[in-house]
Amino acid sequence: MKQTVIFLIQIKMTLQPVTHVLFDMDGLILNTEDLYTIGFQQVASRYGKEFTFALKCQIMGQQSREFAASIIQGLDLPMTVDEFLAETRKIFNELFPQCQLMPGVEKLIRHLHTHNVPIGLATSSSKETYDLKVSKHLDFFELLPYKTWGSSDPDVNRGKPYPDIFLVAAAKFPDRPAPEKCLVFEDSLNGVRAAKAAGMQVVMVPDRRLDRNLTADATLVLDSIEQFKPELFGLPLYDD
Repeated sequence: MKQTVIFLIQIKMTLQPVTHVLFDMDGLILNTEDLYTIGFQQVASRYGKEFTFALKCQIMGQQSREFAASIIQGLDLPMTVDEFLAETRKIFNELFPQCQLMPGVEKLIRHLHTHNVPIGLATSSSKETYDLKVSKHLDFFELLPYKTWGSSDPDVNRGKPYPDIFLVAAAKFPDRPAPEKCLVFEDSLNGVRAAKAAGMQVVMVPDRRLDRNLTADATLVLDSIEQFKPELFGLPLYDD
């Protein structure tokens, strides 16, 4: 018990209070990363290739044309970027409406909304794919009034791991907070690097298969958002 208390004190000493929160979406709010894997593997299987977890880690957080090019190159597929996106779009039109909320995320976002903490969405998805993914969760996503779709927003010139999306997303808050006042929730290595490059703290909730030695850039690493304690970052305590 004493060791646990000391550990928590050490964590608190390294964390800084924040006033605004930004959320990634794929694999963090929604289980769409599982669906992406299914879709990409369907295309790869046509050519006898495997969409590996290592390649998945490489592309997570990238914009649409970026990840398409990475997969084509990584698997040596005889396709153009446009052809790959057209093929996967057909698959995802069926898969994405099936997506579900990840554990703990609804409780946290509703809690922050209730306590008037400014919250926003910073996803690399296009507006088109976003609409498919949230079709069964429209009311919930209304809780996130400030939204940035990286693959559709002309101000987001580069995908993650570059900081563009988080800087653009933070600028959409009416009071335009300093980067150090923003906390980012991410699941991907590229997303963590982007948040850090933007000068923001970042809570990482990675895939359980990811080597934890690769997560050193994250401010805090959790197995699930269910483990998050808002007070560690100066945010309101949960009511229960």
